[in-house]
Amino acid sequence: MNTSINPNDIRDIVEADRMHLWHHLVQHRMFETVDPRVIVEGRGMRVWDATGKEHLDAVSGGVWTVNVGYGRESIADAVRDQLVRMNYFANSAGSIPGSLFARKLIEKMPGMSRVYYSNSGSEANEKVFKMVRQIAHRKHDGRKYKILFRERDYHGTTIAALSAGGQPQRAAQYGPMTPGFVEVPHCLEYRDQYGGTENYGEAAADAIEQVILREGPDTIGAICLEPITAGGGVITPPKGYWEKVQDICKRHDILIHIDEVVCGVGRTGAWFGYQNYGIEPDFVTMAKGVASGYAAISCTVTTEAVFDLFKDDANDPLSYFRDISTFGGCAAGPAAALENMRIIEDEDLLDNTNAMGERLMNNLRTLMEKHKVIGDVRGKGLFCGAELVVDRATKEPVEEKKVQEVVADCMAQGVIIGATNRSLPGFNNTLCLSPALIATESDIDAISNAIDGALDRVFG
Repeated sequence: MNTSINPNDIRDIVEADRMHLWHHLVQHRMFETVDPRVIVEGRGMRVWDATGKEHLDAVSGGVWTVNVGYGRESIADAVRDQLVRMNYFANSAGSIPGSLFARKLIEKMPGMSRVYYSNSGSEANEKVFKMVRQIAHRKHDGRKYKILFRERDYHGTTIAALSAGGQPQRAAQYGPMTPGFVEVPHCLEYRDQYGGTENYGEAAADAIEQVILREGPDTIGAICLEPITAGGGVITPPKGYWEKVQDICKRHDILIHIDEVVCGVGRTGAWFGYQNYGIEPDFVTMAKGVASGYAAISCTVTTEAVFDLFKDDANDPLSYFRDISTFGGCAAGPAAALENMRIIEDEDLLDNTNAMGERLMNNLRTLMEKHKVIGDVRGKGLFCGAELVVDRATKEPVEEKKVQEVVADCMAQGVIIGATNRSLPGFNNTLCLSPALIATESDIDAISNAIDGALDRVFG
């Protein structure tokens, strides 16, 4: 471990953390008796904590973010140079890296044309919700204001984003929710809701149309979906699903909003997850891997047709998108994103993601043959999951406590994995893996071996 922190100061740092820091997604009572974890350094696929312990990170920063790995000096240099030259101006004006990254990004997204910057995935999704509502008022007499979202999907932590989220435990105790968001069923074929139909994908899409017809197509403005459900269980769409969803939306004049906050910028082996399925979206949102966590940035990307709806009457003071994101004007984000994208291109990381993703899925299938507790494995690229069940015949989920014991066992081995948690009552039972796009065969095998050992110890 190479760190500028004096080891003699670590105790003071840990104590400062214990006394003053409010961690995300953590119950703090335990810190009355154990030390909080402090991560002090990262290199490649590995991080070191304040005790000097090394960990192989199989979740890219804990939440699917550090796509190109830790310690990228060229990204840090790009950010430093940009901050010295011009760090910030509100995005009512442009910046050099903002303009260049917007052009570079659009080159990867045929059919899309405009980029709106903000600083988090939640915020990027909020922008779409506001755009849809404004379009409803300006073009549809306010009627097409409803936004469909899918059971098990997740779109952020703000009240409106939670209102559009299909994970009830995330939204618990934060109500009342924002009105106008309507849930449609999930598309997880392993949890078949349609009685063994021959074409599950089409049946799952038909279920969306049933909701549309119930609510009234003239009231639905958009549908917000992840291309692959992330925290709700790593759910890859069944065959025929996206084709029919797109057809349904076109017939009912419903805008398609694809949330790529997790799947975007290489995670699935394509630049964006939706590109695996032939989707033609009206909105695409992204964050996390856009700059691999080296700077805060998110993007709301639209078509020119959507953009034109906000400049049709220059004399109307309400006709444009009256929104601002303060840190959407920070030049560090697009500067980091430009260098992040260059690295992915120059190091052929999309190809590596596909190759290592195939290896990871094969390893998980091998583990499934050995461990009956694995009921299903699924994934795309370096975005994979293994659902744990008590019994394969009944598919009864393993209790969340046991799943977290597997995660803890891997952590003790020096491998950080994830799992669905605080999302779906009774169904927080899927191990989640999203190693950096730079992963090697030895990294993938080390992750698989850690899970193998953990399942042996937790389930026998």
